[in-house]
Amino acid sequence: MPTIKVVQVGLGPLGIKTANFIAERQGVEIIAAVDKNPALVGKDLGELCGASPSGVLVESDFATAVAKNRPDVAVLTTVSDMARITPQILEIVAQGIPIVSTCEELSYPWDCAPEWSRQIDEAAKANQVAVVGTGVNPGFLMDALPTFLTAVCQDVSFVKISRYQDAQFRRIPFQQKIGAGLTLAQFDQKKADGSLRHVGLTESMQFIAGRMGWKLDKTEDIIEAVVAHTPIKTAAMEIPAGHATGVRQTGNAYVNGELKIQMIFQATVGEPESYDLIEITGNPNIHSKIQGGVNGDVATCAIVVNTLPQILRSTPGLKTMGDIPLVSYFS
Repeated sequence: MPTIKVVQVGLGPLGIKTANFIAERQGVEIIAAVDKNPALVGKDLGELCGASPSGVLVESDFATAVAKNRPDVAVLTTVSDMARITPQILEIVAQGIPIVSTCEELSYPWDCAPEWSRQIDEAAKANQVAVVGTGVNPGFLMDALPTFLTAVCQDVSFVKISRYQDAQFRRIPFQQKIGAGLTLAQFDQKKADGSLRHVGLTESMQFIAGRMGWKLDKTEDIIEAVVAHTPIKTAAMEIPAGHATGVRQTGNAYVNGELKIQMIFQATVGEPESYDLIEITGNPNIHSKIQGGVNGDVATCAIVVNTLPQILRSTPGLKTMGDIPLVSYFS
């Protein structure tokens, strides 16, 4: 397989980590980088990643970045929502470049954002490229993996997925996103304005239902604070008793009034046990537990890199992880 040439778009903590993973992997090379942050423009990507100079300088404009050296694929690690990601995607696919993105809402956008999904799908097909949103969650642990596990079932009546993780081992932006350290009033305020939640729970439920052929009549996304009973101190923060240590988010999906899918996502600083659990009620029943859980930052960057060959093999259009060839590690 020839070397896959990549343009990295977005150089926040996740983008930098993904760039490092690409640099460590044979068969993949970043040849261009883009970020709107004026503090990063003109900087050498290798030096930004804490390595030797790479000769790849960060550009603020996508067209300029790819004008001299055409990439095979774009890695898009910028925002989480369809409203902001759609113009970015349309600009990239207009250049005839396929995309692997970490945008959570892009993982299964057809139900929640049908118009934006249609625009992306039509543009991708017109330019003969594929676009997919992926990550550890959504993209794998709470949707693609449990769906694949049902392949050995003759019948399935209920799917439950639980993800518990100790957030002190995740990047600081993630700890902030789950509300760690906030007062309960601050937590409720951020919950109300939509800035505090795990993005993608509804999309994961819709992914599973879509693959099962279940027509959902209702979904719920319930967000609650997990409260510290005693003070907690880590290298990154101190959390007084009575403040939030993180978030518990419960997703419920119903078919004809019957609960068919339930997802529990709990991420806190100091969570007693980290694990990922998939429970499928059917014939046969399946109970699959990953003890210790999957490190979200490592896994998200890894699945992005591992998806690159498969997005190049995919047919054109807006895809999900259920539509493209099976993703695996490669070297």
